[in-house]
Amino acid sequence: MPEVSRQTGQANGVAAFRKQFPIFEQKVYLSSCSQGALSTPVEASLQEFIESWHTHGNPWETWVRRMEELRAEFAALINASADEVAVTFSVSTALNSLASALDYRERSGVVTSDFDFPTVGHVWLAQQRRGARVSFAKADGNRLPLNSFEEIVDQQTALVSTTHVCYKNGFKNNVSALAELAHERGAYLLIDAYQSMGTQPMDVKALDLDFLVTGALKYLLGSPGVAFMYVRRELIERLEPADSGWFGQENVFAYDVHHLRYAAQARRFETGSPPVPNVYAALAALRLIAGVGLATIEEHVRELMSRFIAGARQRGLHLITPEEPADRGPLAMVKSADAPKLVAVLAKDGILCSTRDGALRVSLHYYNTAEDVDAVLAGLDRHPELLVTTAD
Repeated sequence: MPEVSRQTGQANGVAAFRKQFPIFEQKVYLSSCSQGALSTPVEASLQEFIESWHTHGNPWETWVRRMEELRAEFAALINASADEVAVTFSVSTALNSLASALDYRERSGVVTSDFDFPTVGHVWLAQQRRGARVSFAKADGNRLPLNSFEEIVDQQTALVSTTHVCYKNGFKNNVSALAELAHERGAYLLIDAYQSMGTQPMDVKALDLDFLVTGALKYLLGSPGVAFMYVRRELIERLEPADSGWFGQENVFAYDVHHLRYAAQARRFETGSPPVPNVYAALAALRLIAGVGLATIEEHVRELMSRFIAGARQRGLHLITPEEPADRGPLAMVKSADAPKLVAVLAKDGILCSTRDGALRVSLHYYNTAEDVDAVLAGLDRHPELLVTTAD
């Protein structure tokens, strides 16, 4: 296909996708790292749930069937089988269930990092009372070098649990290299893909992952209340979570209070009744993502991020996100003299961003355009007093 035709096709695809998100009629939305924008299909799915409740009262067979559709949809997105996916309420729920299934007597080590979201550290630190020995791979400035893991992953390490993309500066780990390191030393690898899933391909088989966790509310464009955990099939029956519930049982509707019979699938890591409205929303959102394709989304986001980084560099802004595409995800951060105030003044201009650690976070998705990038750069030009430059 000629380059001009390809670009025209891409632009038309983005425009059609963007039209499904009403917020863009009035705002420039650059905060998918906090919450994905609401689409009309997701809104319609919530209305569908409400109508089913109104009409049928308690159609649990229908609601559970929706959850199985969601499980299959997410599995297809990551090249897994549906029986390798648990659908949970949050990443915290998923991690706690997994943590309760690990035996720390033979191998006590758990390695995470300075760049992980606090939930990850908290869950593993809570396992210290059960014998876990928790270590943190140390950051080197705004990067997390592989050798930081190499120094502390050893023959006593049971699990390396770390992020794909850092929530506070956008640094992206080399997952393949981490998998090779962990497996060479006899440890499992768990990747938290909350800040990347939905913006690039994620093939758990090709990456040789043991576990992956992520949630629906950010780049997967769903609502809060749904998260996913992939568990490599060979590991499922080795792990019996102490954090259990009726939806983790072999027969959910057996109602057998006297016996604990784990499901043979990854759903053994599920607990209570599913969050049905959120399941409806997540299913509609994942189908939106699948309709575009993760490779297409990745290419678009990479181009937009390069445009933003080039604009920030041209202005001498202090970027705390790596500039190389291989080392960054879908969010970039610019250091600010007063980040909350900068977010507020941009919001007054109709530009919605977020902040972490004294910096402005700008996150991009398939519904964003070059005009959105230019709008936020122009907004930064209007408020130089709130920015930190490389000359400062």
